[in-house]
Amino acid sequence: MAERNSHVINWDDAMEQCGDDEEFLRELLVDLKGEVEQQLDKIEDNIKNPNDQPFHKIMRAAHVIKGAAANLMCQPLRETSYALESAGRSGNDIDTSDSAAFEAALEDIEVKFKALQNATKDFVKFLKEIKVDM
Repeated sequence: MAERNSHVINWDDAMEQCGDDEEFLRELLVDLKGEVEQQLDKIEDNIKNPNDQPFHKIMRAAHVIKGAAANLMCQPLRETSYALESAGRSGNDIDTSDSAAFEAALEDIEVKFKALQNATKDFVKFLKEIKVDM
């Protein structure tokens, strides 16, 4: 059984979400890892190559992570993805001809992206500690 007081996940609540089926929860955590990695790649691509609506795309990818993490009671992933989603939403309101505002918004997104990457590293470390097959 996983550590119940982990800062990465509220295990008891996640187990309740999964009908107290630990094997099912572990499968969902592996799925979450894959989804997070896929969305992080999208976010990184949009940061490096901010073309056609990058803030909207970043916002959507962060939203996907936020929802999946919330469903499995992974609070740090949910919180950091929410912060990134909010930054992307704010970036949507910037006039693309205002290069200073665009760059400032992109810098804010990079900071929040780094926080999400760190939360993801903690999540993956937790999965290894509880010996989830990845």
